[in-house]
Amino acid sequence: MDSSSSSSSSSSATSSIHLAMAALVGGSLMAISAFYIHKRSVDQVLQRLIELRRTTLEERFVAEDEDDNGEGDEEEEEEEGHDDDGEEGFGSDGDMAINRKMLGRSVSRSVDENFLRSYRISSSLPNVAFGNSDWVEEDGKFDRLPNFRAQGFSSSLDKLNCIPLGLPPLRTNQRRGEDRSISRSGSHTMVGSVGRLVTPRSPGRNAFNVEEDSDDDRTELANEDDMFFNYGNIDTSVNVQDVNSELRNSSSAPMRSNDGNRMQDQTRDVTVNEAKADLQGERKIDSTSYHFAGTGPNFSGMILPLNTSVQGSETINKEDEEVRKMIRECLDLRQKYLYRENVYPWMKVEVDEIGSSEGKSNPFHFKPVEASAHSFKMEDGVGHVYAKENDAEELFPVANSTTFFTDMHHLLKVMSVGNVRSACHHRLRFLEEKFRLHLLVKADREFLAQKGAPHRDFYNIRKVDTHVHHSACMNQKQLLRFIKLKLRKEPDEVVIFRDGKYLTLKEVFESLDLTGYDLNVDLLDVHADKSTFHRFDKFNLKYNPCGQSRLREIFLKQDNLIQGRFLAEVTKQVLLDLEASKYQMAEYRISIYGRKQSEWDQLASWFVNNSIYSENAVWLIQLPRLYNVYKKLGIVTSFQNILDNVFIPLFEVTIDPNSHPQLHLFLMQVVGFDIVDDESKPERRPTKHMPTPAEWTNEFNPAYSYYAYYCYANLYTLNKLRELKGMPTIKFRPHCGEAGDIDHLAAGFLLCHNISHGINLRKSPVLQYLYYLAQVGLCMSPLSNNSLFLDYHRNPFPVFFQRGLNVSLSTDDPLQIHLTKEPLVEEYSVAAKVWKLSACDLCEIARNSVYHSGFSHFAKAHWLGSRYFLRGPEGNDIHKTNVPNIRIEFRHECFCRHGRRNYSISIQEKPGFLKKKTPKVYIYVLWKILDF
Repeated sequence: MDSSSSSSSSSSATSSIHLAMAALVGGSLMAISAFYIHKRSVDQVLQRLIELRRTTLEERFVAEDEDDNGEGDEEEEEEEGHDDDGEEGFGSDGDMAINRKMLGRSVSRSVDENFLRSYRISSSLPNVAFGNSDWVEEDGKFDRLPNFRAQGFSSSLDKLNCIPLGLPPLRTNQRRGEDRSISRSGSHTMVGSVGRLVTPRSPGRNAFNVEEDSDDDRTELANEDDMFFNYGNIDTSVNVQDVNSELRNSSSAPMRSNDGNRMQDQTRDVTVNEAKADLQGERKIDSTSYHFAGTGPNFSGMILPLNTSVQGSETINKEDEEVRKMIRECLDLRQKYLYRENVYPWMKVEVDEIGSSEGKSNPFHFKPVEASAHSFKMEDGVGHVYAKENDAEELFPVANSTTFFTDMHHLLKVMSVGNVRSACHHRLRFLEEKFRLHLLVKADREFLAQKGAPHRDFYNIRKVDTHVHHSACMNQKQLLRFIKLKLRKEPDEVVIFRDGKYLTLKEVFESLDLTGYDLNVDLLDVHADKSTFHRFDKFNLKYNPCGQSRLREIFLKQDNLIQGRFLAEVTKQVLLDLEASKYQMAEYRISIYGRKQSEWDQLASWFVNNSIYSENAVWLIQLPRLYNVYKKLGIVTSFQNILDNVFIPLFEVTIDPNSHPQLHLFLMQVVGFDIVDDESKPERRPTKHMPTPAEWTNEFNPAYSYYAYYCYANLYTLNKLRELKGMPTIKFRPHCGEAGDIDHLAAGFLLCHNISHGINLRKSPVLQYLYYLAQVGLCMSPLSNNSLFLDYHRNPFPVFFQRGLNVSLSTDDPLQIHLTKEPLVEEYSVAAKVWKLSACDLCEIARNSVYHSGFSHFAKAHWLGSRYFLRGPEGNDIHKTNVPNIRIEFRHECFCRHGRRNYSISIQEKPGFLKKKTPKVYIYVLWKILDF
């Protein structure tokens, strides 16, 4: 019984082992069979692909050689001679003599690893072949490509792996009697190899690698020492040999894709039709022959021939012309409204005489001036000036409100057109990438040029704080020391009338339960923090020291019981600090509220009586947009009251300075006019049929553009009158684009010389491009924006700067924002560290700030050079500005290229606003004179 059971168990165990072994052997056989079947299939597919490729190439070259029936015996004999020399050459029928044995060997090895690697690198790029009129550069450093029929090129299968799998062999044709190749002495980089980025992700085998720009420190520029990028114009009508000096080491190569369409930058999706612009004089590029492709550094400046047989090319041309037309219309609208002097300041005095120092006179000495016979009256919110009191003819007509709002709506309509938005976006991206390429190529040369400028560096060039509010011009530590000083030395000074009685300074602090010893920066609580972000109301409360409005009235107001003596003293301390720094200037903005006409005389007397003056500072007037507040308080009955209170005294003192002598002296220091308030408040967009200011009697605040137009219209007429009488003019330079609707920036584009903030331009590519073309100044304050509306890392300042917009840095409110004694240097320092700005970048921004400012012509000539008013390198003096001519020339070329593109005129012609005769020869090219 036991033996039978043991035998059965042993037999069952043996059968299980047999079954397992059978399964293992069967599975192994199946796996081996599947492997060989798969290998055979893969080899067949690869063999078929190679045969198809070879067949396609042979058919293509046969067809092309049948077309080239004019080329024959001489080339064939020469090519046969090359074959006899033992190198792989070109056959007589145009086919490359391929070594079949080597090809078979590569097939049997299932394709070379280098071959496949090259294929993977460029699998995302289009197949490219050279057209009939194309040229290439010869360079021994680069792998010589096969299938070139141009003289001087030969093939080598040893270097076949440098060509991606999808690309047909490149070739050039020699037209009858024309040599289309360019031969140069020395070693130069071949087509597509100049300027390519060599990174771990982009080996040197890929000639046209286009990748996203990176901040990786390992990114290098191949052959940087031999590169010279010329962004100038290319004359295609001359012999190719003659452009050697102009296109030396250039990466520009005419190319077309296999399907006959334009090659596009796939990573950027940007095609910029740069070469359609008319060039200098008769040197023009046919708009149907070339275009610029891509915005990346590898494609910047590359000229690609367009196939004239492409379907829809006429439609593209018409669309592009429509875009140009609309952009021209918008620029012409700005020229229609913008105030300009009839005689520019530099035309009043010869340029050679600018170096002489301006005579210094007592700024508070009033010389009686005879009144003129002019008269004025306010009609529909605008001052109208007449030669005599009874005259009916207006001397300086200005566009009415209906016309302005109609034009503004036209501008807004253009901003919403799809093709205009796309074109402007592409051009801005092109400008940005072009600047990055410029830095890759010429940053070292700029640095060397700066080293060669004696005595000049960032600290020794003039910088202007173009946007700073006077009530916050000091830092918090400076204000704290001043308060403690006054509390210690003048405690018994009567400073305020509150609660029916007069209070001394000591009594004020006792009522607040504070002593001088208790005060510190934290208790002062004037610094903006996280609580102020998107809370403009809380930000304004930071003007109250210790949160008390009575302290603000005592120390930060000029219309108080002590007639602003404390504010005048702290202002003088700030001005002394400016003068001690020597190279820092400021433009302070002080308020006129429009509640009564006597505000002007009160402000002017504060300046004169306290002798507020410095050669390092000028002043702007800011008008808070507070009509709704005054209406509710019963101070005004209509918007016309505010306009009367603000502008009637200005017209009176201009016609007869003896009527307001102190105001006349004060206006000699005033260079601009500003409107301020929270732009994020919702408002209704104005229509072309708006009520007049006298009819605006409701409690709602008018829209920003409504304020802007009536301030502009009155300033336009006033400036015409002041210029006629030889007085300094007042430019319109408002806060604009910090928040709120895009309408604010549209109104600013039409009416303003420059604006403060402008960060909302990032939302409108059309308006941003228009601001670039018009070079409207942007006085930006990133640290202030960081406390109110936009985080610092999201601020568009670095993008605007790279694209060439006319930007400068300013502090806005040092009391609330900054921590150091030199807030302007602090602003530059933070920007330089966060955005990695170079010394050349900082000096260029500082140079822009001088142009934005309202300082006199003599001051600017001393700070920037006697020819500062000319565009381009001829208007730059590196020994004054520390900005290399290389940077200025690059900016100027980009600007002129885009200007010619939109106006399509030769460089000798003038825009519409310069067609009038001028007494000087400075205005002779497109936008040559600086328009700031």
